[in-house]
Amino acid sequence: MYQIDIMSRKPLYEQLVEQVERFVLRGVLAAEEQMPSVRGLSEELSVNPNTVQKAYSELDRRGIVYSVPGKGCFISPNARTFIGNRREGELSRLTEEIYDLALAGITRERVIGCVDEAYRKKGENDDPS
Repeated sequence: MYQIDIMSRKPLYEQLVEQVERFVLRGVLAAEEQMPSVRGLSEELSVNPNTVQKAYSELDRRGIVYSVPGKGCFISPNARTFIGNRREGELSRLTEEIYDLALAGITRERVIGCVDEAYRKKGENDDPS
């Protein structure tokens, strides 16, 4: 289920954090679901257990998971909300990216087409009624 790209410039723990967040948003990981153990996931991915622990610590800091001593890490009941709130803060960065696209000659229609495609992938249609 989890995959890492050892050739990526992105640190391995960040790759794991992003995958967990994406799995939560897509419903692959549900609230209160137990995460794999640090040792188990490190063996599965052939990475140092400290890497997995760092990812789990970051997920805990963000409120995506919580740990129960002696039991392990679990997906927080509010994980989707926390991820959504953090992503909401990224809209200003997205606005800057779109501005750069406009400067590069990318049309408004093309950008809106990309937004529509993303929402189609999610399963939303264009009709709000």
